Amino acid sequence: MQKKIKIQMIVLVMSVCAALSLTGCDEIGKLISKATGPGQEPGGPVEPPSVSVVTVQTQKVTLTTELPGRTAPFRIAEIRPQISGLILKRLFTEGSNVTAGQVLYQIDPAPFQAALENAEAALGRAEANLTATRLRAERYKELLADNAVSRQNYDDAAAALTQVEADIASWKATVKSARINLEYTRITAPISGRIGRSGVTDGAIVTAYQPMALATIQQLDPIYVDVPQSTTELLRLKSSGLNLAGTDRNKVRLMLEDGAAYPQEGILQFSDVTVDPTTGSVILRVVFPNPEDVLLPGMFVRAEITEGVNEQAILIPQQGVSRDPKGDPFALVVDAESKAVFRPLSLDRAIGNKWLVSSGLAPGDKVIVEGLVMLRPGTTVKATLFEAPQTPPQTKEAPAASPDSPPQKNSEGGAS
Repeated sequence: MQKKIKIQMIVLVMSVCAALSLTGCDEIGKLISKATGPGQEPGGPVEPPSVSVVTVQTQKVTLTTELPGRTAPFRIAEIRPQISGLILKRLFTEGSNVTAGQVLYQIDPAPFQAALENAEAALGRAEANLTATRLRAERYKELLADNAVSRQNYDDAAAALTQVEADIASWKATVKSARINLEYTRITAPISGRIGRSGVTDGAIVTAYQPMALATIQQLDPIYVDVPQSTTELLRLKSSGLNLAGTDRNKVRLMLEDGAAYPQEGILQFSDVTVDPTTGSVILRVVFPNPEDVLLPGMFVRAEITEGVNEQAILIPQQGVSRDPKGDPFALVVDAESKAVFRPLSLDRAIGNKWLVSSGLAPGDKVIVEGLVMLRPGTTVKATLFEAPQTPPQTKEAPAASPDSPPQKNSEGGAS
């Protein structure tokens, strides 16, 4: 009896499902009829997807590159004594600015003053003998003509005169040397600049031309910035064909360690001709004014150097560039038949929110920048001009992307 009831229940359920299935098919047909409209069947033509495009145009772009660098003093002088002696007093404040000729240290002058006076006395004694010796030589010369003296006596008198004159010249040199040594007891600054800490204190004994410097003076205004540039980059610039005429190629801008822009512009002074074998780079030396002493020797900075002007540059929005599974960049272009066409690209660098395209596009091409989601090459599209959104000013600029950076997501979720 129970088995018979189960069979009846199964038959009832199957009948209800069949009825609902028929009713559902009828309703689906009505919905399709409403969606397609009168005169259209479910398999009729489909509206092509809408995309936004930008038309490629060439423009003039000044290209720059950022390179790391380090500051170096414009001039540097290590202060060393030129005589040996006792330091009586240090006459400067450590860390202050000094001027050329300012006395920095005073060495005990007493022994050098005595040496000068001794040399001056010896010179006076030699000069006192000069008059009598000269007169004797002149009288012997007159008497020799009358054979009143022998030739030997005259030769002895003439030799004595020559010896006295030589003694005078020697003592004059000794006096000059003693006076110079006395002046060296006042150790002065050879250049103007910022002086560091002192290596000796009052009462220290120093020796002439000792290895250890007493102090170091560095001229900070102006100041050098040494920027290494790879030889690969130099060769690329030489073969790039960029226009260097009429540009401020020698002007350099600077970014400090905290990301702030340095207010003064620098001048590219020269490029070294010797390649560092360990890094494969050469040094570019830039001179910057530094009136406020903002730049200190040894600071790491970033220099923005002008490479040249590209008269026929092609820039496209970054969101119009996608990448294949291998990471190679490409774009989709709308052709004359309103179909999306695949274009592989070669990118140079990012400039703001755009890519600088080296190859792959030509003036007049229509690059798709919006509507890339699920869009495949060969698809017929409906193209409209792209209008860039008005973005509010930002307090901090995001770092520029590089051609090798991973793809970003655009506003529609596609790769850009």
